[in-house]
Amino acid sequence: MRKISIFILTGILMSACVSKKKYVALEQENGEIRSQLQKTQVEKEDLEAKFDEIQSRIDTYNTKISTLTEENDAKFVTVGEDMIISNDTRKQMEATLEHVNPEDLAQAKTLKDSMNLAVGYNLRKSMDTSNMNEDEDIAIDINETVVMISISDKMLFNSGSYRVSNKANNILQKIADVINSEESLDVMVEGHTDSQLMVPNAAVKDNWDLSVLRATSVVKKLQSDFNVAPEKLIASGRSFYQPLVDNDTKENRSKNRRTRIIILPNINKFFALMASNE
Repeated sequence: MRKISIFILTGILMSACVSKKKYVALEQENGEIRSQLQKTQVEKEDLEAKFDEIQSRIDTYNTKISTLTEENDAKFVTVGEDMIISNDTRKQMEATLEHVNPEDLAQAKTLKDSMNLAVGYNLRKSMDTSNMNEDEDIAIDINETVVMISISDKMLFNSGSYRVSNKANNILQKIADVINSEESLDVMVEGHTDSQLMVPNAAVKDNWDLSVLRATSVVKKLQSDFNVAPEKLIASGRSFYQPLVDNDTKENRSKNRRTRIIILPNINKFFALMASNE
């Protein structure tokens, strides 16, 4: 009986010993889990803070986008089918139209017509064409974003020559100032002749040659004397195949002998430049 009691006591003691080890292990495991839980909680709070910060930035950007959209909707107006101008440009245009000939203004039926009148007025004023005959010496035409300046040959060349004369310096300087005012411009210089066939020589064999050489001479002078970037310039010869009028009189042939400079600008920047010269 005594042996049985000792055996039972020994078993209880051994059992208690094992339970204590398990208890310590469980306590350690519990501590590790609590530590991990605390770490996870800190990470969760950190992530929530970062999320709130990102969400706040997104809300701010969305507000800015909405504001810019509203401002842009108010800032720009459509002209014609495929052109947009700023309201600032429109205000400048309306101020300029107060100085335009009332008879010309009466012919403007659309916003596009009014814009063309205003840009043409400011361009003429900027280039100071008052000492030139608008009908014979120089003609300025605006068609949407395309500015076309047609200059008679007597303003640029001596009779029968393709070399630009010094008397052209004044008008070419003014045109160069316009071209140099804006980087994103393409400029085509077109040479036009009348239909009279010239006597061939070593340099010029026909009207095609003459028209091309005159255009090239103007391009070279704009580049070398007036610092126009050559990558903006295109030289083109039209011979006598795009006349303004019939080549049936001396006066008409004189009108057809011309150099046309075509400028394709950003109309808002171009108009702002012209308006600033008032």
